[in-house]
Amino acid sequence: MASPQRILVTGGAGFIGSSVIRHLLEDPDVKVLNFDALTYAANLLSLQICSQNPHYRFQRGDICNLENVKESFRDFQPDCVLHLAAESHVDRSLTGPAAFIQTNVLGTGVMLQAARDYFDTLPSAEQENFRFLHVSTDEVFGSLGEEGAFTAQTPYDPSSPYSASKASSDHLVRAWSRSFDLPILITNCSNNYGPCQFPEKLIPLMILNARAGKSLPVYGKGNNVRDWLYVEDHARAIWTVAQKGRTGQTYLIGGEEEHSNLDVVHTICDILDEEVPHADISDRKSLIEFVTDRPGHDFRYAIDSSATRAELGWEPQENFKTGLRRTIRWYLENEVWLESIRSGDYLKWMEENYAWR
Repeated sequence: MASPQRILVTGGAGFIGSSVIRHLLEDPDVKVLNFDALTYAANLLSLQICSQNPHYRFQRGDICNLENVKESFRDFQPDCVLHLAAESHVDRSLTGPAAFIQTNVLGTGVMLQAARDYFDTLPSAEQENFRFLHVSTDEVFGSLGEEGAFTAQTPYDPSSPYSASKASSDHLVRAWSRSFDLPILITNCSNNYGPCQFPEKLIPLMILNARAGKSLPVYGKGNNVRDWLYVEDHARAIWTVAQKGRTGQTYLIGGEEEHSNLDVVHTICDILDEEVPHADISDRKSLIEFVTDRPGHDFRYAIDSSATRAELGWEPQENFKTGLRRTIRWYLENEVWLESIRSGDYLKWMEENYAWR
């Protein structure tokens, strides 16, 4: 019997990372090391279902600390690295860009250096099977007009400190492939939504505010358009690329579900009005408040994922309506998870149980 595949996931306690780990551990022939610094947006409560799985391990670690990262490679001996650890909230990048440069650029450089040093020690047969998959964003391509969609050939044109830091990390990954023959893969995804997303992001923020009858702040006129991808579909796509993708290549992953921010908020309001009517508010759309647009707010993102679908056979299983309804129901049914974030208890619990070594 072949040994289980050993997958090192950085940022595995985050929104997308936790979904990836939950998906990976559905396969009994996979072992996972979750390497995460446990910053504010991480929540190990999202992985409680995995905590007793003998094929799951957690290591608190900082991707900017070379010795810390090298230790994880030495101890775990991964066959594949899924690099998801990143600062990801655009608004925070506008007020504190240094953290994004540190984590997304320097941290990725550290990961690549450690991966190369480890890769060079592997026997040739193991080198043939090794993969380093870097998970990136469609925001590196900048903004689209009314028509067209991003492809793997679209030039980079980042608008925010966040997207610029991710563009920088993408370039580093490609450089390590060309300079050092590290077998890399890159994925650029559209906007994710689904269970366990930190409530600062648009969809969970609107769900929670609308449920409580609070104001729903929408940037500008709400006309900005995003391509929405259900996080579990993204998790399946990442693992599909890692298993079947050609090294050195970039794969675009999108739901091909374009909706304006205002349409998204309207749909959330309609579903909540149907499923949990508010005693005093008959139509939650009345809670919408248009606020000053953020600087450098890209107008439209859209991904053409047809090449990825054709080559790898991946298809999303959720459309936007089914995925959004599943997401809303998850937030309505997981009050313990939400309350741990509201109170900050999730951070206290992680510090008490997973202190830095």
